[in-house]
Amino acid sequence: MAKKSTLTVQNLSISMLKIGKEDYISLTDIARNKNATEPKDVVKNWMRSRATIEFLGLWEQLYNADFKGVEFDPLLFEAGSNSFTLSPSKWIETTNAKGIISKSGYNGGTFAHKDIAFEFASWVNAGFKLYLIKEFQRLKDDENDRLQLEWNLQRTLSKINYKIHTDAIKENLIPKELHKNQINLIYANEADLLNMALFGTTAKEWRETNPNAEGNIRDQATIEQLVVLSNMESINSVLIHQELNQQERLLQLNKMAISQMNSLLGNKNLKNLK
Repeated sequence: MAKKSTLTVQNLSISMLKIGKEDYISLTDIARNKNATEPKDVVKNWMRSRATIEFLGLWEQLYNADFKGVEFDPLLFEAGSNSFTLSPSKWIETTNAKGIISKSGYNGGTFAHKDIAFEFASWVNAGFKLYLIKEFQRLKDDENDRLQLEWNLQRTLSKINYKIHTDAIKENLIPKELHKNQINLIYANEADLLNMALFGTTAKEWRETNPNAEGNIRDQATIEQLVVLSNMESINSVLIHQELNQQERLLQLNKMAISQMNSLLGNKNLKNLK
């Protein structure tokens, strides 16, 4: 499902859709910069140009494996002639294009992938394009900052719960009179118990298979995984106090990880954070 947001560029409100990982910007709204009453005509005029059709065709060839190249050739041949006309809906229907989307209804209009939208904005007004790119980048920076804050919050929560976790280990699993190396081994072993339950691998195994990755296995975790990890640390401390052995705890923690990950990945509210 597409996530909608709005850019404000020189007092003009421009709708934007997030479809998967890609951003689509409203060409209809951008066109209002040139013709506020008939923006559709601006888009159609832009699509009459041979240079535009060449650009759209190249974009589709690069990013759309289902693009109909055979149907595209006649359009390119006719483009630029006095009798040539082309609407966004006809372009999509004829070539199976993915870079442009035509939506009907109250909040409808023509949307295009940001690459195409920036090209259209340049045709409408070069100065407006620069303001559009600047505002788009500001929005992306804000989104990245929010996601980083969310990740850091979960990471901090995980670290706090890990203190509870290690205290339980110290009270219940570490025998007296052990030297420091032995104690560290037990801590590492318990950390990998959680790693195995959630990630299916130990920290060492992960490092061996990801030699060029930055940080450790937990630094590369998703928000969902960090939430589950935080919960697992608390639950494991309870299981340790209950004197369950590692095998029993591993089985319970793995079942919990599977259940909670399934729940989080289907959570609409968590998806909206992305």
